[in-house]
Amino acid sequence: MVTIGELLAATPVARREARLLLSRSSELPEAILAAFPEREVLPEAASRFRALAARRAAGEPVAYLLGEREFFGRPFKVTPAVLIPRPETELVVERALATVAGRTDVSVADLGTGSGAIAVTLACELPQAQITAVDRCADALEVARANALALAPQRVDFRQGSWYAPLQGRRFTFIVSNPPYIAKADPHPSQGDLRFEPRTALIGGDDGLACLREIIHGAAHHLQDSGQLILEHGYDQGDAVRRLMESAGFCAIATHRDLAGLERVTEARFST
Repeated sequence: MVTIGELLAATPVARREARLLLSRSSELPEAILAAFPEREVLPEAASRFRALAARRAAGEPVAYLLGEREFFGRPFKVTPAVLIPRPETELVVERALATVAGRTDVSVADLGTGSGAIAVTLACELPQAQITAVDRCADALEVARANALALAPQRVDFRQGSWYAPLQGRRFTFIVSNPPYIAKADPHPSQGDLRFEPRTALIGGDDGLACLREIIHGAAHHLQDSGQLILEHGYDQGDAVRRLMESAGFCAIATHRDLAGLERVTEARFST
């Protein structure tokens, strides 16, 4: 049999990622892997690890290999049907929580919910709020429903459809979204981990603003008076999003920076 240290040393995968994969393959905690490199690994576990490591070396994201990714301190199931939740998206949740300020009469629509990371997190953080999550992809909604069942059972109303289509006649305190915002000609979706993520969750039309534009211009019909629209966007799209919100009649427009100091989330208030 091979030892933990020998397995980790022989793989081209980064050590931190290799430990995650070996922990999953061997069902041993990472602390054990780090503390006892001389410990032998069962042949079946070593075989599972080598298979996962080979897939990672080929570029497949660790989150898909493990089947989960942490978001706002909670484990979320992920599959290739959904975008992998990212730390910068937590800013959308933080801004929504900051704006609520203790209110209990809150209703939220999460557009393009994907894994359900935003909607389910808000359901956990705001137990009195009414949460509705929309996605046009049935496979994505299956993942989101599984996450809701595990973390916030019976707390999120899932609807299938494109943006506002399943929400006719409804108005909300908040509309939140992390929509596709990469321009069609941008080379990044063909590089690195992004190669494995769904293009429909990444590409936002020729200029990257198509989905943002549609959400902004449709929000007035689905926000309550003084309701808030909170959107994630590309690091270089803050000015364009602010102008779109202003042209749509929003006020109190503000852009917030992520931990890297990049403009990442813009919010605005709707007033009749």
